[in-house]
Amino acid sequence: MVGYEKRGKDATIRLQVNSLKLSFGKVACLNDVTFDVKEKEILSIIGPNGAGKTSIMNCISGFYKPDSGSITLMGKEIANERPDRIAEMGISRTFQNIQLYTGLTTLDNIMAGRHLKMNRGFLSNGLFWGRTRKEEKEHREVVEEIIDFLDLQELRKHVVGALPYGKRKVIELGRALALEPKLLILDEPMAGMNFEEKEDMARFIIDIFEGQKRGVNSEILMNGIGSIIFIEHDMDVVMDIADRIVVMDFGMKIAEGPPEEIGNNSKVIEAYLGAEL
Repeated sequence: MVGYEKRGKDATIRLQVNSLKLSFGKVACLNDVTFDVKEKEILSIIGPNGAGKTSIMNCISGFYKPDSGSITLMGKEIANERPDRIAEMGISRTFQNIQLYTGLTTLDNIMAGRHLKMNRGFLSNGLFWGRTRKEEKEHREVVEEIIDFLDLQELRKHVVGALPYGKRKVIELGRALALEPKLLILDEPMAGMNFEEKEDMARFIIDIFEGQKRGVNSEILMNGIGSIIFIEHDMDVVMDIADRIVVMDFGMKIAEGPPEEIGNNSKVIEAYLGAEL
């Protein structure tokens, strides 16, 4: 896997999750979960199936409304905001189960991620003139850069429903990047992939995080992304690219720390890993 130097510990807090509780009927999904995500940090959330990882992601992105607790993005409370509003504020995500428009092409799916950045009025959009035409061209240029970055050039006009699973995972990442978020949430981005596909995805994540390209229109590809949260079951990947790890079990946080500390934590080993890494 790709290795890199871990970031410092004293960065500004970008996202704060505090005392989060969520239940469905009498079933408690999250119980007093607290953690933060720092600027320029990759945070991984791990735990057994059903531990509450995706529920946390759904609360942060607005798909679930927590029973209590707070979620703040750069000091602004977002726990009760709509998903589209949260996306406008700079949070983008991928899903554990791929959520693409299967009847559309790769290009069209990634263009859909630019929707919230399109500011023209109804009339100019309908007639496709003036500023609308220029704006469409600008958005298309960013999307083409993302397609090139993710090595999807040959698939740009292919209908995504006919593509292999691994490629669809990459396309969903591309759509999330098209929003050019400040915080990117990745829910099991490597699930179902073979070793080579995981290697590529890990490389994409690190390059996205750090910013690798110059002379492009995409802010993400040029300057990197603010922060990343990702859920992943492949512990080799987690230990290699995460700065910090939050460990969940039965809806509660049981550990938090750098990879080397988590790999030797007896509670984590008992609940999830099964053996020392």
